Amino acid sequence: MQRDVLQKIIDWNSSRKRKPLILMGARQVGKTWLMDAFAKRCYPGNHVKVDLQELDTLRKRVDNSDIRPKTIIDLFQATTGQEIIPGKTLLIIDEIQESHKALNALKYINQEMPELAVIVAGSLLGLAMGKSGDKRQDRQKGSFPVGKVSFLDVCPMSFSEFIRAVGNKFLLNALETEDRKLIDSMHDDFVDLLRKYLFTGGMPEAVGEFSETGDYSAVRRIQNEILSAYDADFVKHAPAELLAKIRLLLRNVPAQLAKENRKFIYSALKSGARAREYEAALQWLDDAGMIRQVFRVSPPRIPLFSYQDFSAFKLYMHDVGLLGAMSGVAAQTILDGDALFTNFKGAMTEQFVLQELVACGNKPFYWTSDSGNAEVEFLVQAGSSVVPIEAKAGINTKAKSLKVYRDLFKPLLSIRTSLRPYGDGDALKDIPLYAIGLHMVRSSRTDL
Repeated sequence: MQRDVLQKIIDWNSSRKRKPLILMGARQVGKTWLMDAFAKRCYPGNHVKVDLQELDTLRKRVDNSDIRPKTIIDLFQATTGQEIIPGKTLLIIDEIQESHKALNALKYINQEMPELAVIVAGSLLGLAMGKSGDKRQDRQKGSFPVGKVSFLDVCPMSFSEFIRAVGNKFLLNALETEDRKLIDSMHDDFVDLLRKYLFTGGMPEAVGEFSETGDYSAVRRIQNEILSAYDADFVKHAPAELLAKIRLLLRNVPAQLAKENRKFIYSALKSGARAREYEAALQWLDDAGMIRQVFRVSPPRIPLFSYQDFSAFKLYMHDVGLLGAMSGVAAQTILDGDALFTNFKGAMTEQFVLQELVACGNKPFYWTSDSGNAEVEFLVQAGSSVVPIEAKAGINTKAKSLKVYRDLFKPLLSIRTSLRPYGDGDALKDIPLYAIGLHMVRSSRTDL
């Protein structure tokens, strides 16, 4: 299995001012696999790996020591029996969230051993670096080494990575080169693969199972196991007073996306629910990487984050396959024409487009008119421009909301993505759903 993000780790390794690298992302998106694959490729036979969850004695020794680099490196060497040589050895620390002292020590490694290559990851690492909602735990965390580390987000596998995993390099090459004539002639093949991806999603274990067996029931079993593991994380790591709220929020995501207006409504959780009651639980899920919030912006100006409305947002899962599993989408749906795309009033389509945008480094927002009669699903920032993206389910490309937006704000470029083939109009591009991710990657090199 190949991951595009591996090249970013290789680029980090060769950077002149390399800092310890922290891989961020939800549980089971492939962070450990990436560290191992990078080590085998760039440091064969010269890497040391410690897992602070498995090595409980080592973790306790680290927590009871000072956080000077030499002390911690000596502990790692003594435990593994392997020498760690700055400038030659790669140090991998997995499940680093188990020791806040080890996490904070990255600051001193950067300052005193800058030549040592260090890459770390962990489950729920965002919680270890943020506010857990538990004051006692937060006091124990101490200060995080801001400015002394680099971060890299690891997302679920993109659609192009899925195509590569199932072994269809011919179709992938057509998308990568944007050979429109060839792509149009293979349109049905791409749609068929996209149906399979919407069911399977991008969690590496699920993709691996589908690639090897094509067994949808086995894929769904893996997805349900991942969701069960998330629930176990709630019990183990979440503050007791937030547990019920965290569970309710996550389980409510599919229902909120099924609404015609996908703006998240707290009162839909239960009668009388208010934002202030659920803000901490929502932040916990966000820090854990299990959800993605997409905020409304008004007006849609550069920089977009300066105009976001924190009281108006849409809530998505981080993986379309897990969204389908939570919603009970049957494998048979894949065979039922365009039903998979129109499920939940097109929510699966929006989830897919969001994932593709995030995977290629975008921070999406959305826009609605003041009257609420028009909505553009996503806005992204490209250089000094704001690009509206309307995501349509099926082949219906009537984009009344996008027209309202274009009339109001006169964007230099607008994108409409659906199951229809490519089409270039006056400042409006039609991009097939299955090509939106690679189109955004390619276009980002020229600011779209």
